[in-house]
Amino acid sequence: MAATLVAVPWLLQLFRHRQYTPLRTVTVPLANLPSSSAAGQHLSLAAAARRPFTSNAPRSMALAATPQPAVQEEVQTEWPMNRVRQTFIDYFAKKHEHTFWPTSPVAPLDDPTLLFTNAGMNQFKPLFLGIADPAVHGKLATLTRAVNSQKCIRAGGKHNDLEDVGKDTYHHTFFEMLGNWSFGSYFKKEAIPWAWECLTQDYGLDPSRMYATYFGGDPKDPSVPVDEEARDLWLQFLPEERVIPCGAKDNFWEMGDTGPCGPCTEIHYDRREGRLVPELVNADDPELIEIWNIVFIQFNREDDGQLRPLPAQHVDTGMGFERITSILQNKDSNYDTDIFTPIFEAIQEATGARPYAGKLGEEDPDNIDMAYRVVADHIRTLTFAIADGASPSNEGRGYVLRRVLRRAVRYGQQVLGGKPGFFHQLVPTIVETMKDGFPDIVNRADFVMSIIKDEEFAFNKTLGKGVAHFEKVVNELPADDKTFKAEDAHFLYASLGFPVDLTELMAEERGLVLDREGFAKKMKEEAEISAIAAQQRKLAGGKDLRLGAEQTAHLQQTGVEVTDAGDKYNWHVTPSATVKALFIGVGEGEGGLGFVDVADASTGPVGVVLDASPFYPEAGGQVADTGRLQGPGTMHVENTQIYGGFVLHTGSVPTGELRVGDAVQCAVDYERRAHVAPNHTMTHVLNHALRDVLCGGVEGAAEMGGLVDQKGSLCDEQKLRFDFSWNGPVGPEQLQRVEAQVNACIDAAQPVDALPVALEQAKFIYSLRSVFGEQYPDPVRVVSVGNNVSAMVDEPQNKDWAAGSIEFCGGTHIANSAEAERFVIMEESGIAKGVRRIVAVTRSKAREAIANAAALREKVKAVAALPDAELDAAVKVFQKELLATPVGVVDKGALGKEVETLIKRVKKYQKQLEKEKEAEVLGKILPAVEEAKENGKGVVVLRLDFGTDGKLGSKLLKEATKAYKASYMVFSASSDGTRFGIYASTPKGGLDAKAWCAAAGEPSNAAKVNGGPTQANAMVIRANQHLDACMAAAEEFAAQNA
Repeated sequence: MAATLVAVPWLLQLFRHRQYTPLRTVTVPLANLPSSSAAGQHLSLAAAARRPFTSNAPRSMALAATPQPAVQEEVQTEWPMNRVRQTFIDYFAKKHEHTFWPTSPVAPLDDPTLLFTNAGMNQFKPLFLGIADPAVHGKLATLTRAVNSQKCIRAGGKHNDLEDVGKDTYHHTFFEMLGNWSFGSYFKKEAIPWAWECLTQDYGLDPSRMYATYFGGDPKDPSVPVDEEARDLWLQFLPEERVIPCGAKDNFWEMGDTGPCGPCTEIHYDRREGRLVPELVNADDPELIEIWNIVFIQFNREDDGQLRPLPAQHVDTGMGFERITSILQNKDSNYDTDIFTPIFEAIQEATGARPYAGKLGEEDPDNIDMAYRVVADHIRTLTFAIADGASPSNEGRGYVLRRVLRRAVRYGQQVLGGKPGFFHQLVPTIVETMKDGFPDIVNRADFVMSIIKDEEFAFNKTLGKGVAHFEKVVNELPADDKTFKAEDAHFLYASLGFPVDLTELMAEERGLVLDREGFAKKMKEEAEISAIAAQQRKLAGGKDLRLGAEQTAHLQQTGVEVTDAGDKYNWHVTPSATVKALFIGVGEGEGGLGFVDVADASTGPVGVVLDASPFYPEAGGQVADTGRLQGPGTMHVENTQIYGGFVLHTGSVPTGELRVGDAVQCAVDYERRAHVAPNHTMTHVLNHALRDVLCGGVEGAAEMGGLVDQKGSLCDEQKLRFDFSWNGPVGPEQLQRVEAQVNACIDAAQPVDALPVALEQAKFIYSLRSVFGEQYPDPVRVVSVGNNVSAMVDEPQNKDWAAGSIEFCGGTHIANSAEAERFVIMEESGIAKGVRRIVAVTRSKAREAIANAAALREKVKAVAALPDAELDAAVKVFQKELLATPVGVVDKGALGKEVETLIKRVKKYQKQLEKEKEAEVLGKILPAVEEAKENGKGVVVLRLDFGTDGKLGSKLLKEATKAYKASYMVFSASSDGTRFGIYASTPKGGLDAKAWCAAAGEPSNAAKVNGGPTQANAMVIRANQHLDACMAAAEEFAAQNA
């Protein structure tokens, strides 16, 4: 295969015409054929293009300036987006034996280093890193060649195109990456010719518009050799002036500061024909664009910066789907293709804006076309991200999605004129245009719409705040200041969710210039702070005891077999094993690979690879086993992980020493596992119960596509935690039913069965639950609670299976549901938009929660039996105890209702007391009022101790004024003697009530006065000894000013 290239050089001239597509049938006269044929014979181009020619054919033939044959078009076909995608996949899958591998979710499930899937290679990292394990990664670990179209998002993080979207016609936050990969199967001499054949034959692109780049060396890194092999391969197809050397910036790929890396070659295409402009390659020319990048992963970058050849060489390629589609559809912009035109039509209908015209910059003064591009791109991003399990929130990828949504809504409403709520209405259009390539989004459409709708309306509530802040900043600027300051832009960006480009647009509308340089500096400072914090966390974590590609390759090369983990599902076994490797971290040991021959207390943290292990390595949300390795030395195993099939036990060797080759006894802490396992099994049963209670079972869940899907879990010895998709809190009655169903399963003592089943068979078991986007091994372990797995395999579509939990799972479980003893939900909360979390406990923790609830129920009964006068204090004590005591959420809710009843009783009693006090105080003030009335006094000052109830004080003065119009001042001390109040009421034109209160409080030096000229009050704190003096001061003020 490597020696043969499929092409027809003399026919490639036919592809020069932009409108040409390779599946058009053309008639080629006999005179133009380069080989003898019968007179009058014709040849279809589609057939001719399949003729092989060998790689030693003259390079000049590929672009020979032969006369243009006479062409007569009989049938013309187009390149709709779905055909573009399928043509690429078929080329590699059918012609070159690549496995079609489904796209991974754009919200990575198991890669914490990524905000979003931003390249096609992301899901294949275990293969590139040499840590792929069939037991963990399933069929992915056995791949040698793969092809797909990967959904990607670049918004936030290292790869961030967000602020550029809309300003040009080629940036996107969501895009598809067409890719083919080799994992040690083929390399440059296959990858380059196949790319050429795919482009020129299957897609029919004009070779005279193409350029290829290769790594030509870089003075900044002289250790990297020139990629002469790639150059020579390209010279078989392109003239020398179109094969261009470039430096590391454009043509050397690295995964990070260390790790796998290698040179790459790029294919560029000129939208304009008939010119030779190699100087425009990689010069950001909008017409000469990169369409395909082929990375040759052949080195590993060491900590010292040196390159070491990898044991296996890989190929990683990526071709932008939107770009190749625009070329094949003869469009100057990605946004003019059928990928986007239906979305633009939907936007116009939703907003009432003028039609999209594809204008840029000064030709788009009202920014309407820019807004179209922003909204269309962002609704694609949000639809796929939310469908794949992400949600807008205040951190991480959720915060990025929130910014994307707010940017789109702002443009849609303020530039296109859309009304609040227009944005989520675009989701059905995305589903309709993309469902052929990604059918999973169909069942999730309603869920996606509901999330976007909630977020959209929530943003509209805060949009006014942002605009108001912007206006405030602008209005406070001096008339001669035309700069919108960086700190103000950063506040809008970081605190109010305003994208900086929109702030800049608003500033320009007001004749201002945004301090972009200052804003970039602010962002850089923020990033540096984050980087320092990350470095400090890394340093605090000590050694990095993770096996990478070099370590697993070294183990394989030195004859170490992958760990036999067959005993990990067994209980109470202490098998013998042999130490095959000791690992103390990259950069240590011989050659810096991290391996040593001996470890003891002075070594510190160490990882041990055994030939066989009963320890369960962390996976699937279940924590790792801990325990002990006993040999010449004793190792405390604190963690267990698996890398490429090698189980690494990490911990310390406090006594003795361990050497490679030592025999050890493996002692798992089964007592700890006995608390982990029921939590894991009950997570399965909880998942099943949630589907039944919230969705009404299997059929209901299918109709609600995307709801009550598992979003994450954690099972340790203390608790289980389960995250799932659901819009809004789960109600108390629903939680009670879920909890009751799980406990009914426990009471029924149902057997727990586990069996490896062929993945294709297992997928068809009725009511099976699996994690969306998860990679499963083949065979896959099926765990069932209540049913026999073999029976399910024999009769997969039996609807009786829906009565029990059935899941794919590689974890450790109890043998019978009764071993869980009891199940109690301790918490139900929202962790992101559309994602809920349940925390629950089993066994002793559950029994403790139940006992606590019983004790609290007795206490609340005792509190309820108290006389009304003692109830208030007792209820407050009980409330604190209820908050502090571990109690199930259902019981806590019921107890909370009882507390609410008691609080109502307390309020009723207090209201009665207030009425009695009011009557008592009125009984005291009215005689004084009558006396003043009889004597014609205009001022009344008196003391009536009713506490410091301002409401009662005002009421007293109101009643007094009704009986007799005069100026009143009432003093009242609190029952504990710590404060007293002064309350004044005066008729209009009489004494100034506020000034009177101030004068009265002056002797205390502690009065806080409130009110106005006719109604005022003052509070005097910690100065009750001055009360008499204050009353005297009040009398004196009245005498002088009445």
